Amino acid sequence: MSKDAVLKLIKDEDVAYVDIRFTDPRGKLQHVTVMADQVDEDFLDEGFMFDGSSIAGWKSIEASDMKLLPDTESVYIDPFYAEKTICLHCTVVEPDTNEPYNRDPRGTALLAEAYLKSSGIGDAAFFGPEAEFFIFDDVRYSNTMNKVSYEVDALDAAWNTDTEYEVGNTGHRPGIKGGYFPVNPVDHGQDIRSEMLSTMKRMGMKVDKHHHEVASCQHELGLIFSSLTDQGDQLQKYKYVIHNVAEAYGKSATFMPKPIYGDNGTGMHVNMSIWKDGKPLFAGDKYADLSDEALWFIGGILKHAKTLNAFTNPSTNSYKRLIPGFEAPVLRAYSARNRSGCVRIPWTESPKAKRVEARFPDPSANPYLCFAALLMAGLDGIKNKIDPGEAMDKNLYDLPPEELEGIPTVCGSLREAMDSLKADHEFLLAGDVFTKDQIEGYIDLKMEEIELFEHTPHPVEFGMYYSC
Repeated sequence: MSKDAVLKLIKDEDVAYVDIRFTDPRGKLQHVTVMADQVDEDFLDEGFMFDGSSIAGWKSIEASDMKLLPDTESVYIDPFYAEKTICLHCTVVEPDTNEPYNRDPRGTALLAEAYLKSSGIGDAAFFGPEAEFFIFDDVRYSNTMNKVSYEVDALDAAWNTDTEYEVGNTGHRPGIKGGYFPVNPVDHGQDIRSEMLSTMKRMGMKVDKHHHEVASCQHELGLIFSSLTDQGDQLQKYKYVIHNVAEAYGKSATFMPKPIYGDNGTGMHVNMSIWKDGKPLFAGDKYADLSDEALWFIGGILKHAKTLNAFTNPSTNSYKRLIPGFEAPVLRAYSARNRSGCVRIPWTESPKAKRVEARFPDPSANPYLCFAALLMAGLDGIKNKIDPGEAMDKNLYDLPPEELEGIPTVCGSLREAMDSLKADHEFLLAGDVFTKDQIEGYIDLKMEEIELFEHTPHPVEFGMYYSC
């Protein structure tokens, strides 16, 4: 939408408020609400001042002034507020120069798209994330000096087969790893997922399906692919809708990669393709009908996978999912025939649908930084013609130990991912897409999480060591 169209929407829809939204370095959507009668062409041109020192990982108190610039193309009507409210996603700029703030994730995504065009390799990058999530009825946790605990529960959880309820226990629920995907009454999530998807469609989002996932209480909705920055916006809206519809049902949704023990974790497979002059760059006559550029793109992803983990798997909890020996995409290999490597080439008849799927990311990621980093790694692969090696078309989960030893893995911890980012980040700096200051600030922010996690006793340790 143009500025005039947004102002017309405010008038025609009798909008009361305008919600301007931005994303912090950790990936959390933030917002400020402004009276609609304060929003005019000057507001949309000049932006809104705010205190950047209150956002973790951004400015210090002596240089805290920052500005939000609304992107009028991102406008949508919020379906959850009682008062009619439209929302606009914003980029963050310096107030005196209007230059992009180098730690703004959405700004990084925009720079990645601009770099792709300037490289001459392509003119559009499309991303299709598949973000899974869990829904619980009850969530409780404690983190104090003398108590570290958590408990989650859900009526349809596998562990409740013998729980006594006042209304009785019907017994219909998926077993452990049994959620993919029987019909109701085993699948209790049909109606809530349908409402989530319908809400997204009313907001103008491009969606196509929903289903129960493998783990108990685990679900997924389908987002149709879009350009890099726009898909970052869409994924932020995806999370927002899921959290709020769940809340309306008296439930709680989480995108934690591993909220329960002994069942599948939550991933976010990311499908990627590059186009140039209206043609798909990844379609060709090589392995799995890929082009040289697609194979080099995969080579870049595999080479920089451990650095990518800093953005694609940015929580300490991420590495409770990425564990070798289980059905997790930890091996740095690619294939068109199985899902056990960290990169897969989905089968398709159409060259236009030819794409590469990174299987190791998870939805705790900041979508803008995740997608930008994946693109930069792939472009580095194309620029330097990085050979991904031979495809691994056998089941990697069943390989004997001597064969597995020759296949490198992704990181095993967030600390390792941060060390990898420190050692290997030059490819991210190309075109000033990422900056050293941004990377250093991001590492500092994540080290706070790592140190808190590493310094806190774990309940499992009491079981293992209390009586030693």
